[in-house]
Amino acid sequence: MAQTKREIQALLAAAGIRPLKRFGQHFLIDGNLMGKLVSGAGVKRDDVVLEVGPGTGSLTEELLALAGHVVAVEIDRGLAAICRARFGQCDRATLIHGDILARKSALAREVLQTLEARRHRLGGRIMMVANLPYQVATPLLANLLMSDLPVSPLCFTVQAEVAERILAPPGDKTYGQVSVMAQALARIRRVARVPPEAFWPAPKVESTMLRVDVRQEDGPTPEIRRRLVALVQACFGHRRKTMKSNLRPLLDDGTFARIEADGRWDLGDRPEQITVSQWLDLARFLAVVLGGGRS
Repeated sequence: MAQTKREIQALLAAAGIRPLKRFGQHFLIDGNLMGKLVSGAGVKRDDVVLEVGPGTGSLTEELLALAGHVVAVEIDRGLAAICRARFGQCDRATLIHGDILARKSALAREVLQTLEARRHRLGGRIMMVANLPYQVATPLLANLLMSDLPVSPLCFTVQAEVAERILAPPGDKTYGQVSVMAQALARIRRVARVPPEAFWPAPKVESTMLRVDVRQEDGPTPEIRRRLVALVQACFGHRRKTMKSNLRPLLDDGTFARIEADGRWDLGDRPEQITVSQWLDLARFLAVVLGGGRS
């Protein structure tokens, strides 16, 4: 059962700490929505669950009732101490005090090694179930989608605005790099709307609960993923320019001419007009032309 606002306040007061805005700390206090988050993931006893930002351990407790092992990563020293006091003696819980991201473009090595070791022992999946701190959501999702270590499904709460960017269709003003990457590399669905009052302290914005299933057998190869990332980063970095203007500096004349001649892409379009399947086709095309194999 989710901790109440009063219970969380008591834990924080006893530790002499308070929610920190710079870490985007909003604690989920709605038990029904927490249940949806856990059930939406379909956690099994041989699964290893990554939880980012466990806070005072309310969701951690729910996950430990179902999972084989929970790896909780908490950047806040005070909250990490609370979780250590609660779960430090549990042999199915590992608490890592630190940042889930080694840098914006890389997951922390200690976290990856811990997840892999626990999966090797249990034999099941690695998944993520988390009430994500707002600041970390987008770079974390991008890194998990690109990771060589399979982590799926990803079930999490995130700002509604971020969820809309993830789900945005071509032509939408919010369609961008994260939209293309997420939709190309995963299947995504909304699980629930999460109002501000479901959290303490209540944020000023609504949130959304998402389930993201990373494409594995039917997904693009690592080479195609890398080319896709390079393309969307370069082109959406200048989203008001046409594809022609964006691709010219990236490619030699011969490769650019072959793309023009192929005809699958209107190079007069801007990046937000190119569909996810067209972006993938372009990444595959370049992999074949420039080397790196097929999808």
